[in-house]
Amino acid sequence: MSALTGSTLCAAFTALLDPRSGPALRHRLLDIVTIAVLAVLCGADSWVDVALFGRSKEAWLRTFLDLPHGIPSHDTFGRVFAALDPAAFEACFVTWVRAAVAEAETDPDADAGLALDGKTLRRSHDRTRGRGPLHLVSAWATDHGLVLGQVAVADHANELEALPVVLDAVDLVGAVVTIDAIGCQRDVADQIIARGGDYVLALKDNQPTLRELVADHFALVATGGPDGLAHDIQTTRDKNHGRHEQRRCCVTDDPAVLAWLDPEQAWPGLRSVAAVTGDRRVGATTTTETRFYLSSLPADARRIATAVRRHWRIENQLHWTLDVAFREDECRIRMGHAAENFAVLRRIALNLLRQDQTVKAGLKAKRLTAGWDEAYLRHLLVG
Repeated sequence: MSALTGSTLCAAFTALLDPRSGPALRHRLLDIVTIAVLAVLCGADSWVDVALFGRSKEAWLRTFLDLPHGIPSHDTFGRVFAALDPAAFEACFVTWVRAAVAEAETDPDADAGLALDGKTLRRSHDRTRGRGPLHLVSAWATDHGLVLGQVAVADHANELEALPVVLDAVDLVGAVVTIDAIGCQRDVADQIIARGGDYVLALKDNQPTLRELVADHFALVATGGPDGLAHDIQTTRDKNHGRHEQRRCCVTDDPAVLAWLDPEQAWPGLRSVAAVTGDRRVGATTTTETRFYLSSLPADARRIATAVRRHWRIENQLHWTLDVAFREDECRIRMGHAAENFAVLRRIALNLLRQDQTVKAGLKAKRLTAGWDEAYLRHLLVG
């Protein structure tokens, strides 16, 4: 019986189709996935590591896995995950994480934040086969700290082509979706609104005319005009590690402004525009940056400022963590679909570790504890 039995993870992955046939079916697919998830939880970064983990823990693994042919070799792990359909593996992951989010406690007064952003696995390239590094677009639940889904960007494509696929894979009802400038497109806004969500989209030079108009409007606001147009403003201040930061969010949903900016009402659901100005002082040096946003939210400076601030959690809590705690950028796995599927294993492990509240420590310490304490490792997997 698999360690996944009775868990939401088991329910999600039992539907996964096995790409093997004939004599290659010596090891059960769910057992292979179980061992791989456990190994990554304990610090494995390669198929050699996964197989070594299996051999080192074989006696313990046999307490809940039959393993009639022992532990698969590292070549077997590599071949199986290279052949495994990444879309099917990702679909199982999304099914599991939806159940995990549904069980998580939420603040009824807070927006459900959903940040989308891309990340390149820098050493996953294969020059001999003419393949560039794998680039993934991930959806990150900013309030839960969980990965909700990911989609690989095809070679010679860009993130914009993957965004609709990611948005289709996750539940957008009631979510406030934040995306950097590449997602500031009418089709993306339309998809979010149609799926029951709201958006806060960064407005940069890929929409040069609209950006210039929005910048001109808020430049007038900063000088004391125009008179009679409604604005909402929030200012926050932070002091940390010698840095002093002040962020000022100014937002308007004045019909006259919106009609001037979007006279043909081409932007689906557009209700407000915002400017977020950040002043950062480190020692004697002060820098100022202003960023502009389009949003389907009303002119509530607190809500929009919170959504903008939370968006950066995908960089700090996901991308940075994957590089530092999971060494994702150093991984050389590249055969077939293995790089994409190993990335899913990392995100399963990350979600399991972030959900756990029994060990009060960082992710690196939790992974070490999982390697040392078999009871804790099994707890991570089955809850």
